[in-house]
Amino acid sequence: MNILVTGAKGFIGKNLIAELKNREYNNIFEYSRETDPIKLEEYCKKAKFVFHLAGVNRPKDKSEFMDGNVRFTSTLLETLKKHNNPCPMMISSSIQAELSNPYGMSKKAGENLLFDYSKETGAKVLIYRFPNVFGKWSRPNYNSAVATFCHNVAHGIPITVNDPGVLMTLVYIDDVVEELINALEGKENRSGVFCEVPVIYNITLGEIARLLCTFKKSREELSIPDMSDSFTNKLYSMFLSYLPEDKFSYDLKMNIDNRGSFTEFIKTSDRGQVSVNISKPAITKGNHWHHSKNEKFLVVIGKGVIRFRKYDSDEVLEYFVSGDKMKVVDIPTGYTHNIENLGNTDMVTIMWANEPFNPEKPDTYYLEV
Repeated sequence: MNILVTGAKGFIGKNLIAELKNREYNNIFEYSRETDPIKLEEYCKKAKFVFHLAGVNRPKDKSEFMDGNVRFTSTLLETLKKHNNPCPMMISSSIQAELSNPYGMSKKAGENLLFDYSKETGAKVLIYRFPNVFGKWSRPNYNSAVATFCHNVAHGIPITVNDPGVLMTLVYIDDVVEELINALEGKENRSGVFCEVPVIYNITLGEIARLLCTFKKSREELSIPDMSDSFTNKLYSMFLSYLPEDKFSYDLKMNIDNRGSFTEFIKTSDRGQVSVNISKPAITKGNHWHHSKNEKFLVVIGKGVIRFRKYDSDEVLEYFVSGDKMKVVDIPTGYTHNIENLGNTDMVTIMWANEPFNPEKPDTYYLEV
C-alpha cells in the first residue's frame, strides 16, 4: 500500500513511520519541508492513504500559522483532486481548535477544509484533535512542556513550575501511533465527527515534575518507579530517551572482600531487591536464616552447591547449580543456608530478596548449615 506521510520528520511522523516499517508497510512517501515540492504531485497521484501530520506549532510570526496549517493543507487537497484520488485522509488537529487563539483558529480552518473536501469528493476523512502528545523524539522547548522538563531534568538543568496545579491532558506517542495504524486499517476510534486516541491521561504539571525528579534520583537510590501505573511507566520510558549520550551508564557500589563481592542492583518498595553475588573458587557464603525474608538464587556463571538445614533439624539438603543449566532455587524461611563455589573460576549468582535490605531490621541470623 502506498502511504503518504506529511510532516515525516516531525515528532509524530517520525514515530509513525518507524512503526509502519516495523509492520512491513514499506511503500511510504515521506514528505517534509526538505522534500522537493514537485514530489507532491507523484505522491498524491499514487497514495492510497494520507497521514497529514505537517503543521506549525511555534512560528516566529503568528501569520505563519495560517500558512503552515491551512495553505499547505489546501495545496495537498487540491493536488489529490487534480489526480482524482479520493483516498482516505487523516489530519492531526488539536484540542485548541476550539479556542480563538491564532494556532487554534488555523487548526479549525484546516479541519473545515477537510470537511468540505469530504463532501465534495466523498473521500473518507479522519480528523484527530490531539491533546498534548508526549514520548521519545519530542523536541524540548518546542513540542511540549513535558519534553522540556524531561530534557532539563536529565541534563541537570533546573525546571520552573509556575503553577503546579495546572491540569495537563496527555496522550502517549505509542498510543497515538497504534490508533493511527488502526485508522489506516479501517478500525479508527470515532467520537462524533472526530476521531480520538482512546488512552488519555489527566495529570497536573506539578505531579509530572515530581515524577521526573524521582526518576533522576532513582539511579542513586537503585530504585525503579511504579511500573504498574501506566502513566508513570510511559513517562519513565520517555525520560530515559533524554539522557545525555555520555550518561547512559551509572556505577554501582561493589562490596568486595577476599571471598568475592556483593553488589545491590535494583531496589523496589513492593517487588523486593535484586543483587549480584560473585564467589571466588572454594568459597562458601551465607550460613544464616531468616524469619520472613525469602530469596531466589540463580547461578548464571560457574557451578556450585546450595545447602539447606531446617532450623530444628540435623538433615542437610543439597541443590547443585550451574550456569550451564540454569535453574532458580527458592530460599525458604526457617532454613539456614549457604552457597559454595565448586568450580575453578568465579561463580556469579543473581539474588532476589522479597524486600530491600534494612540495616535496622536485617532479619538475618547466623547459623552454620
